[in-house]
Amino acid sequence: MHCRNIAGTDLNVSILGFGNFIFGTNWWGEFSDDEGITLQNQAYDRGINFFDTGSAYGNGRAERLLSKTIKYAGRENIIVSTKFGYDYYVDPGEQGGQRERKQDFSPKFIRYDLEQSLKRLDIDCIDLYQAHNLKLPQYKDDLFETMLKLKDEGKIRYWGVALGPAIGWREEGIKAFTEHGADTVQTVMNMYEHNPGREFCETAEQLGKGGILVRVPTNSGILDEEFKDENHKFESWDHRKFRDRNWLVYGLKKNAVIKPIANSLGLSIRQLAFKWLAQFPAMASIQPNLLNLNDVEQFAGACDGEPLPQAVIDKIDTLYAVDFHLGADAHPCDWKSSVTPDGKIRSDYKKPVLA
Repeated sequence: MHCRNIAGTDLNVSILGFGNFIFGTNWWGEFSDDEGITLQNQAYDRGINFFDTGSAYGNGRAERLLSKTIKYAGRENIIVSTKFGYDYYVDPGEQGGQRERKQDFSPKFIRYDLEQSLKRLDIDCIDLYQAHNLKLPQYKDDLFETMLKLKDEGKIRYWGVALGPAIGWREEGIKAFTEHGADTVQTVMNMYEHNPGREFCETAEQLGKGGILVRVPTNSGILDEEFKDENHKFESWDHRKFRDRNWLVYGLKKNAVIKPIANSLGLSIRQLAFKWLAQFPAMASIQPNLLNLNDVEQFAGACDGEPLPQAVIDKIDTLYAVDFHLGADAHPCDWKSSVTPDGKIRSDYKKPVLA
């Protein structure tokens, strides 16, 4: 397993990360506690040392399951990331629900949430503490001051921001790095949705500090070749039924273009997509949905550190720039934004320029 250092820290994380958010809702199926713990342990046995969870996942359940794998592996062998900011203690939500829940980023709540996470994880210190779905209006001085105090107190080692679930929030990611000294930014990024993740990678690289954590690296299953037909019927619990139809229709068409490239390298499309992400120097860890041992082993097979040929990277980037020659409807979906009147903005790229 190839590991990378998050610049400016002493965290050396596996390029393949395990996000156990899958145990926090039924969006990816039902897992018993034993099944979840076994899968986490199998991932560790195959070289994964970076485990990312959140206090709100399953209202504490995901953290409790991770505590078992921490014991299995030994605390010194696991890098633990969790998230804060959702007050599920007063707003628990509902299983599989899409409704945004109450958030609280006050110093008082951050400290309370942290203490509960430490108890559930059964550890004394969080390696990486991430503000969960933080928006620009919530960027308050007392939040960032609290992060520094918690570091000084030995409660956390490093901190970052986890953007989303929806893609976008460009200003949040850039400001986290350039104005507040965040150690990581977590975002949606994949071979069919390059930005703003590419901009975050370039910002961290220019700063010489910080790393990017990526989720949804297979474009919500498109790059897993999960769907065979544009008329796929989603189950009632499947969150992807809310995605724009063009995502599915043109995602399948893009796969038809990409598949010969993957095959020429002896890779599946999902493995090619993983290696494409791994090309970015500031990319610290990538978190596909690891739902079974086969998923773990397939992605682990792409983690040897062997880079893609530059000609392949150039080909993919050229195709992306022209929407794979499929027309305007194939363009990536609009992003969420804190700085536009309607709360969204067209997907594009702006080269980061540091002051």
